[in-house]
Amino acid sequence: MADGMADGFTEDRFAAVREQFEQNLSDGTDLGASFCVTSKGETVVDLWGGFADPEKTRAWEKDTIVNVYSTTKTITALVALYLADKGLIDFDAPVADYWPEFAANGKEAVKVSHLMSHSAGLPGWADPVEKEMLYDWERATSLLAAQAPMWEPGTASGYHALSQGYLVGEVIRRADGRSVGTVFREDFAQPLGIDFHIGLPASEDHRVADLTPPPGLRGSPSYDSAIKKAALAHPPIEVSETRTRAWRGAEIPAAGGTGNARAVATVHTILANGGVAGGKRFLSEAGCRKALECQVEGTDLVLDMPIRFGMGFGLSGPMSPALNDDSIFWGGYGGSLVLIDMAARTTIAYAMNKMEGTTTGDMRAITLAAAAWQALGS
Repeated sequence: MADGMADGFTEDRFAAVREQFEQNLSDGTDLGASFCVTSKGETVVDLWGGFADPEKTRAWEKDTIVNVYSTTKTITALVALYLADKGLIDFDAPVADYWPEFAANGKEAVKVSHLMSHSAGLPGWADPVEKEMLYDWERATSLLAAQAPMWEPGTASGYHALSQGYLVGEVIRRADGRSVGTVFREDFAQPLGIDFHIGLPASEDHRVADLTPPPGLRGSPSYDSAIKKAALAHPPIEVSETRTRAWRGAEIPAAGGTGNARAVATVHTILANGGVAGGKRFLSEAGCRKALECQVEGTDLVLDMPIRFGMGFGLSGPMSPALNDDSIFWGGYGGSLVLIDMAARTTIAYAMNKMEGTTTGDMRAITLAAAAWQALGS
């Protein structure tokens, strides 16, 4: 494949999207990437191209997958919304109803909704921990259960960068009996043929693109608060770790998901289309719309930016002025992104391997999304 050419397809009206996507590949803005748009449940854009490794020895193929960091949180949120819709989880209930040990250290009143909206006061592990802890579910969750909140739960958000997946994931495990990765695989990925994994089998390693760290990432950044240290430095996030079997195989439901834009856009057609995908109902319309209910808003104590959190997703607000009130979104460290518009019944997803220094999507995804919106007439 020639440098700068994309594979896949776009309906004619999305020619400008393909042009932008190919431009990003040819000028080096992207190394390898995938971009997908669905409208009313139908795929209207499905593009991929570039290279899966910085040495440019492997082409980014149709079935190339990549670690999407925090875009994984949207999949974990979908599983929680699904179990809530089935009556297995009550977002208004105390976490301790499902996970009695969690009541320790003054957390008996912390609600499941606080976990979903990054407002539980547990942005990470208060004390330094080694990266191996991320691969030990029992240890990661029991340390969080024993910890005191770092602020009054429910009063503010402080991005639970890695901890959110263990917290929500443990509620899922206690409520359903299965891990979040297993529920997703059995109830969503297999029935819909979705190539997204929270816990990647070793048999799929050969398809994974290598992430290249953001420019200027040297040494350990310093953080000006204990809250930020807990979220981002305990343990520090090392991009090289995503190339290890330990990272890929573990269930890290806030940051360890592996997939591509097609997988992310397709599974979220469930939320965009009132609970139905592939002719099958997964959630009620009301169950999908729970995601839109604002839980907390204001300047996030970790991200230092104004944000409104719904049930597991970011909502329209000062940080996302282009979104309407029926839209939800989240992105991953380095640039991956998903947007879900329940009014237009549209999903837009982007996943790449050349990282930029951001946790919530960068201009590559935004520019492609803007071109797609224009084509959709939104």
